[in-house]
Amino acid sequence: MDSPQAIVFTSGTTGRPKGVVLTFGNHFWSATASAYRLGVLPHDRWLSCLPLYHVGGLAVVFRSCLYGTAMVLHDRFDLARFDRALDTDVITLTSLVPTMFYRLLEHRRTPWPAALRAVLLGGAATSPALVEAGKARGVPMAVTYGLTEAASQVATATPELVLRKPGSPGAPLMFGRVRVGDDAGNSVPPGDIGEVIVRGPVVMAGYFDEPEATAQTLRDGELFTGDVGYLDDDGDLWIVQRRRDIIVTGGENVYPAEVEAVLDTLPGVRRSCVVGLPDAEWGQSVAALVEADASGFDRETLLRQARQALAGYKTPRLLVRTDDLPQTASGKIERRRVAELLAAIQADAPAEAAP
Repeated sequence: MDSPQAIVFTSGTTGRPKGVVLTFGNHFWSATASAYRLGVLPHDRWLSCLPLYHVGGLAVVFRSCLYGTAMVLHDRFDLARFDRALDTDVITLTSLVPTMFYRLLEHRRTPWPAALRAVLLGGAATSPALVEAGKARGVPMAVTYGLTEAASQVATATPELVLRKPGSPGAPLMFGRVRVGDDAGNSVPPGDIGEVIVRGPVVMAGYFDEPEATAQTLRDGELFTGDVGYLDDDGDLWIVQRRRDIIVTGGENVYPAEVEAVLDTLPGVRRSCVVGLPDAEWGQSVAALVEADASGFDRETLLRQARQALAGYKTPRLLVRTDDLPQTASGKIERRRVAELLAAIQADAPAEAAP
C-alpha cells in the first residue's frame, strides 16, 4: 500500500513543477472515500476528457479500475463530441472544470440525460452563478475541492448539498480530516479564515527528490496546502483563494510572477502587477496594471509582444497603465489594491478586455 504508484507533476507556489509521489494506498483510499460520498453502481460509466497528466484525469482511470466500472475516455474536450457522448454512451458520471461546464451549458439545447447522476466540478472555484445556471437546467452537480498532493478529492459536496450551499465543496471525505490553521498552524474556530490543512491516507508520500519542499508542506503527518479557506458551523469547507496570489483560469494555474517577468521586459514598462479577476466563464481572468509613462504607451502593441512569450491563457485580458503602482508602507506592491482598481475598471469599461 505504501509503494509509489505514480509521480504526478504539478506546479508549486513558486511556479516550478514538483513531482508528487502518490502511492497505491493514496489512490485506493481516495477511490474508496469518493465511492462513499458519490456512490458506485454496477452500470456506472464515467466520461472523462481531463488530461491524464492532471491528477483529476488520472483519478478517473484508477477509480474505474478499482470499482470495476466502465470509463469513456476522450483525448481532449471537444464540445460537440462530449455533448453527444452524454446521450449515446449512457453516461452516469463525468468530471469537468468549471469552464468546460460553462461552455457545455451554453452549447447543449436538449434535456440532460436522466442517467446522469453527477457532474463533478473541480480544478477551479465553482461560482454560485454557475451553480444557479446548472440548477436551472436540472443538472446534478457535485462540487469538489482537491489537489495533486492529496490524490485529487479532499472534500466533495453532493448534488443535494450544492443546491443548499452553492460554492462549498462540503465536508471532508471519509478517512480524511480537514482543519483550518493560523500562520502558526494552530486551528482556528469555524468561520475564521486560514490555511487549509489536510490529514489522512490520501496525503502524498512527498515530493520527488525535493526534501526541503516536502518538509515544508508535510508536517507531523499533515498536508499544509497553502490554500486559504474556512469551515462553517456544519463542518463544510469554503475556499477563499486557491493558493496565495495564484490565478486559476479555466482549470490552469497562472503564476503572476511569470507574467510580470515578461511584462517588465517590454518597452516603456517600469514594473507591473498581475492579479486574477472573477470571470463567469473562466473562473478567473488575468489582469495587469503596468507602471509606464503615458507618452508612447500602446496597449495593443504590448499585448501582442506579451503573447509571443506567454501561452494564450496566461496573457492578460485586461491591461491598464498607471503612473505609479500602489504600494505598502514597506515599498511592496499592494496587490489587493491593484485587484480593486482593475475590477472597477473592468466593471466600468469591459471593452478594455483583450480578445
